[in-house]
Parts: sequence; structure tokens; C-alpha cells
Amino acid sequence: MKHGLLPSFALAALLSTAAPAFAQAPATDAATIERIADLKKRAIEGVESRAKLAQEMNDSIFSFGELAFQEFETSKYITDILEKNGFTVQRGVSGLPTGWVAKWGSGGPVIALGSDIDCIPKASQKPGVAYHEPMIEGAPGHGEGHNSGQALNVVAALALKELMEKENIPGTIMLWPGVAEELLGGKAYMVRDGVFNGVDAVLFTHVGNNLQTSWGQSNGTGLVSVEYTFSGESAHSASAPWRGRSALDGVELMNIGWNMRREHLRPEQRSHYVISDGGDQPNVVPSTATVWYFIREQDFENIRKNFDIANTISEAAAKMTDTTVSRRIIGTAAPRHFNKPMAEAAYVNIQQVGLPQWTGDEQAFAKAVQKTSKGKEDGLATELRKLEPPLDKPESGGSDDIGDISWTVPTITLNYPANIPNLPGHHWANAMSMATPIAHKGVVAGSKVIAMTSIDLLLKPELLAQAKAYFTNEQQKKQKYVPMITAADKPQVQINADIMATYRPEMKKYYYDPTKYATYLDQLGIKFPVLEKPKN
Repeated sequence: MKHGLLPSFALAALLSTAAPAFAQAPATDAATIERIADLKKRAIEGVESRAKLAQEMNDSIFSFGELAFQEFETSKYITDILEKNGFTVQRGVSGLPTGWVAKWGSGGPVIALGSDIDCIPKASQKPGVAYHEPMIEGAPGHGEGHNSGQALNVVAALALKELMEKENIPGTIMLWPGVAEELLGGKAYMVRDGVFNGVDAVLFTHVGNNLQTSWGQSNGTGLVSVEYTFSGESAHSASAPWRGRSALDGVELMNIGWNMRREHLRPEQRSHYVISDGGDQPNVVPSTATVWYFIREQDFENIRKNFDIANTISEAAAKMTDTTVSRRIIGTAAPRHFNKPMAEAAYVNIQQVGLPQWTGDEQAFAKAVQKTSKGKEDGLATELRKLEPPLDKPESGGSDDIGDISWTVPTITLNYPANIPNLPGHHWANAMSMATPIAHKGVVAGSKVIAMTSIDLLLKPELLAQAKAYFTNEQQKKQKYVPMITAADKPQVQINADIMATYRPEMKKYYYDPTKYATYLDQLGIKFPVLEKPKN
């Protein structure tokens, strides 16, 4: 679908018929529908006028490449922009040094825009080249695309703020970051501490390869991320091993026990572990050892059940090895459930905005990246995905701690086409497009949808009523939110500090300087697209 505006009468018809009857509320009158259509047109213009800011933010955050809990440059950069544009910023929320909340406006409704900010390990990659070439070998990078979402939200918020000021539209815009999403380490603490109290609707954004949203229970899982640390007694492994009590034996027996138990768990479960501390050296019996588990399931009951099983196995392993075991929650995520009325309203706006018009160079680059990563070579999406009902039996898979927020406030996620289809995900190949015209266009398209859907939520009280009714009467019919963290649990903000301390000094040399270069590709001397590695 091409960019462009629907005629106002056609848009008015879509707006007046799209909302489902989940709650009785006065329908929006024709004059208001016409006003909303005009405001949306102006919001699109406001986003387009800020396309340069979107590109600079996208490319700058890409260049920072910060791991979970260490997103200091990223958070400072975003909050500085918001403060300069009149937002009030509260930093360090929920014990997260890189967490913040930015607000502008007064009263209700309160619309919260969120997106993640952390990257993944060992994903350093030059953008705009279709072959593996790290900027810094072994360094982290945005191989998950989280550099783009805050650019999208900030531009949408600024376009929306401008309209609200000119038209005296009441309400509050709130922006916030997903800290440490890759460790599922931030959002549950924000929910626990009441960050979303008083919020009427959450519009979350996550990079994708189409312009789409969804409702109902999402495919995937919720989880508990937990470390088990065994403590024993050291000894000389050759001279007096009988005097030692191996903590590593405890870890290995726990893993054996869990792997034996997998056969007798529901096939929907997903679980995986790494031994993050296996001892110091072979001739010393390990006095401490740690294993880190992700325990995933599709509903609260089974997440808790499997977590209890893992705890029992850990304690049994400790008894068998005459060691002790303690556990520490690293993060949690609830299963995701998204709001139907809000998704339907957003889909009307998705249809109006449409997918970007991709150039021949962009399509050629996408196919080259797909070839490099051994994916199907069909290029970038040219047709919108439809808004489909959720599956009767959602498929198992990954997790996202937006799930905790989705059980707290009516929430949807918008995916936007800043990345390339058929890639591995969490991989250096997924970084290749993330500071190129593909990402820039995808961010602008998504920003338009977020600004337009925010206008719907601000000016259509019946939409908020329908969203609340669905949240209360439909979403919570079969299950309700079960927090997996306690008041005593704290974010594990020390994680990744050593890795970033190792790589950040060299990474700083590659930070994007928009005062000197039009794009990050220009700064790196990359003439987009580079489809093949030059031959020496």
C-alpha cells in the first residue's frame, strides 16, 4: 500500500465503524470524526517534518550499542531531547539507573508510549553492508533493532504535543524505556512500583518487518529468569579431593535432573540455561558455581508450577552433593495479552499510512542480507499484514516483559518495518539494516501510526471505555496477573557492567556525530547499499 491520505469522508467512515461494541458509550459525533481526521492529517505532516530527527535518533542510539542495564548514553541522549522539548523527566525509576519517565501535559487521558533500549552481546556490525563485518570484534550491537523504537516514539510525541498545544487538547503524554528487555529485567519492577498507575493506555513499539499490530493472547511465553548458586568447600583436586564439596557438581546434577524432567513437562514449555560460573581452575574443587535458567510457559499457573519444580530439583542437587543452594531472580515476564479495541483502532491507521515505498537499492540490499543469513530471498514486505484474530491455541516461543504491563493497563504493540524478513533474530545480520534508509523509513511509518492512534485515544472517550471493558471483562475472564517478583527483589543492575567497561572506550570512537555527518552511513564512509564484500 502506498503512503498517502484517505479522503476525509472515507477515513471518517472507517473511524466510525471500526470500534467494537465492548462498552456502551456515546458514539463520536460527525463533527468530532471530521476533526479527528484533520488532526491525523496534521499529525502525519508533523512526523514527516521531524523525519531528520527520527534518523538522527535512530542512528545515534545504534552507535551507542549498550547492553542491558548499561544503557547510560542512550537514556541520557533521549531524556535530554525530551527535556529540551518541555517534558518533565524523572530518572532512576524503580531502582533502574537507566530507567526514566518523561511527561508532558496535564490531566487525562494519560497515554504512555514505550520501547526497549538495550542491545545484545557480540552483535557489533557495520550497517549497510550485506556481509559480516563487526565494527569492533566481540563488542555488543543492535542485532535486535532496539535502537529504533524510541526515535519513533519521541517523534510521534513531539508531533502530538504540537497539536495538543495548538488545539488545547487535554491529556498527558508519557514516555518510558524498556530497560534490560533482553534479560526481561525492567518492566516488572516498574509495574510493581506503580509507574503505570493512572495510565489509561499503553502504546508499545517493537521493530519488525511489516506494519502491524495484534490483539488477544500473543504467541510466545512468559518466564522466570533465575540464577541458582551452589556453595561448597574448596580443596586440592588431586591431593585431598575428599575434603572438598563441589559446587559445580551441584550445578551439573541440577541440570541433569531438569533435563530428565523435561519429558514430563507440557510441550508448550521452553527452558534453557548457561553455567555462568563453573569454578576457577581444574585443580581447585569449586567452592561456588552458578547456573542461570530461563523457565518459560504460556500461562501464569504453569510458569509458577515449573519454577517450583526447578527449585525442588536445585534443593535435591544440593543435598546430593552436600552443598547449599540459593537463588536470585534476574527478571520475569508475563504472557502477553493485547487489547482488541485499541488494536482495531490502530489497524485503521495502519491502513491509512501503509508500508513505505522501497527503492530498488533497498530491495537489493534486503535480498543480499537474506542470502548472507541463509533466509528466503524475497526482499522487503510490499503488502500489509491483516489484523487477524488470535489463534485458538497460541504457539509457544519467545517472551517480552511488555506482558507485565499488558496485564496492568490496556496495551498494544505496534511492529514497524525497520528490519528485513527471514533473518535469524538476535543476530548480527539483524543489525545490517538498522542504520540505513530501510530503518529510517520504517521508523517514520510507525511514528505516524502511533501519533494517529494517540489522537483516537485522546479524543474518543468511547474507545477508552471499550478498551477498559475488554481489559476487565474479556482479557481477565480466564486468568489474572500474577507477579513473579516480590517487594524484596531488586533489578540486577550490575549485569554487563564489566563487558561495557571493556568495550565502551573503543565504541566511543564510533559514536555518531550528526553535526558533522548527514547519516551514520556517511560517517562510516559506507555508500549504501554494499551487497558484496570487496575482494582484496
